Amino acid sequence: GLELSHCVGANSLGPALPWRSGAPCKMKRVRTVFKPEQLERLEQEFLKQQYMVGTERVDLAATLHLTETQVKVWFQNRRIKWRKQSMEQKAAKLSQFGVIQPATADSTDIKDHEEDTVDVEL
Repeated sequence: GLELSHCVGANSLGPALPWRSGAPCKMKRVRTVFKPEQLERLEQEFLKQQYMVGTERVDLAATLHLTETQVKVWFQNRRIKWRKQSMEQKAAKLSQFGVIQPATADSTDIKDHEEDTVDVEL
């Protein structure tokens, strides 16, 4: 499962917030820290294919001693990073030729890939 840290809100540092009083305890997810060997293998798999689904994802997660959700979210985040790098490279090439890209290009690209929105499952 997912590791959770201490309660956020009632026991947190600072003054009690009136709108938080009586509210149920909210658990904060601890960020996954991948081992270098795990990252190397995940990157190798990403170079082969940007989408890892089904039994391939289950097998990779088992091999790396990770949960399927951790592998899924890593691939989602890696695709976002890859798209951002691709956009930056494209912008750099265009700027060499004096072509200016419209500022809204990024927002339309992100809308086309809503399946990559990362949801933290608790």
